[in-house]
Amino acid sequence: MKTPHDNAPYPGRPASDEPPHPTIALTEFFDGHPVATFAIDTAHRVTHWNKACEHLLGWSAAQMVGTDGHWRAFYPARRPLMADLIVAGPAREMERYYFDKVKPWPLIPGACEAEDFFPNIGARGHWLHFTAAPLRDGAGEIVGAIETLRDVTERRLAEIALRQAYDNLEHLVEQRTGQLAEVNARLEEDIRQRAASDAELRRRNIELTELNDKLSMAQQQLLQSEKLASIGQLAAGVAHEINNPIGYIFSNFGTLQSYLDDLFRMLAAYQGAEADVAPGLAASLCALREQIDLDFLRQDIPSLMAESKEGIARVRHIVQDLKDFSRADANQEWVWANLHRGIDSTLNIVANEVKYKADVVKQYGQIPDIECLPSQLNQVILNLVVNAAHAMGAERGTITIRTGVDAGAAQVWLEVADTGAGIAPEHLSRIFDPFFTTKAIGKGTGLGLSLAYGIVQKHHGRIDVETETGRGTTFRVTLPVRHAPDHQEPLS
Repeated sequence: MKTPHDNAPYPGRPASDEPPHPTIALTEFFDGHPVATFAIDTAHRVTHWNKACEHLLGWSAAQMVGTDGHWRAFYPARRPLMADLIVAGPAREMERYYFDKVKPWPLIPGACEAEDFFPNIGARGHWLHFTAAPLRDGAGEIVGAIETLRDVTERRLAEIALRQAYDNLEHLVEQRTGQLAEVNARLEEDIRQRAASDAELRRRNIELTELNDKLSMAQQQLLQSEKLASIGQLAAGVAHEINNPIGYIFSNFGTLQSYLDDLFRMLAAYQGAEADVAPGLAASLCALREQIDLDFLRQDIPSLMAESKEGIARVRHIVQDLKDFSRADANQEWVWANLHRGIDSTLNIVANEVKYKADVVKQYGQIPDIECLPSQLNQVILNLVVNAAHAMGAERGTITIRTGVDAGAAQVWLEVADTGAGIAPEHLSRIFDPFFTTKAIGKGTGLGLSLAYGIVQKHHGRIDVETETGRGTTFRVTLPVRHAPDHQEPLS
């Protein structure tokens, strides 16, 4: 059952059954007007609906005139149009339905205009620009409203297309700008990397040049080192071969000594029996004894034998020291060894290198045997002693070798101190570098201290140096008494 409000154009406003308010006859004007136009009265009934309106909206005048259903041409549900809001008022209702899309039309007081999209008009919807103005009577009272509609779909689509094109252009420009910035950044990075690469190439070229010079020097040093190594192997082999005949000679000298003692006793017996022989034979024996100076021989032969035996013993001792130093008969296993014995044998080997340059002073302390590689420690001692001898100037100096214990007898230490020229401060940080030497080519390999450092590190020890230019240098080697596992850190 319908109520009086079922046909209201908007809530709270009942439809009126009163006849349309008299208006000026505008039928011919409306129909001939090319702009879609319709008019309503104060009861919101359509009074005019021209042909342009029929063509644009698809609703005929017969369907609309006399009804308040003009909203159906625009919306799927009932709601007021701009003409309805002008008739009904107040202005805030206009803002309620059109928000910020509506604005006053300056040509007619109370008129307004707006532009909106209507998806229900046509197959794809239309953009309409619409204006609405009040219709007044002679007294100025509102008797209705008129609304005109212009299809601006093409313009809006063009604007939208233009805006999209503009947005696309802006996006493209932004994208291109970003790409250019990225390319520029890459170019700058490439330039920077190229400059860095050029600098690196120049640096490496300089390093390669220096390395080539060092390699050339190292080649000469290695040749010298190989010669020394060959000489050392030869010396060890010769010592091993000499050891056997020296043993024979030493043994034979002992036998010869006993034979001479027997001969001397026999000569003494013959000399005592001269009184019992014929006078002529006695005189002949006396003349022969005086001719060969038998008394001198009996005194000199034991002295010669003793000196020869001492010389052979010295040769035997040198050979043994040479064997101990080179350890030609060792298998390079960790063994317990007496450090003093290694020092003595090494000093005997390098005696000819040292005796013309310095006096060697031994200051041995009470130290236990240590678990070590004896031949390698002998190499350390040799290098330190030879370097100390080479550090001496024109005047004869002193090389002092000291030993002792440290850290509750868990470590032993060995010092080789000289009174030589000392080490220059600028060279001190490089003395353990391989092939570093301040000596002329052929005078030093630059490997001595480097090898010594490596051997000490292998024994989990440490090597320290104190030096003063013009006063001398002291190298101190500290070693653990017991061999530590390989993973244990060296002494600090």
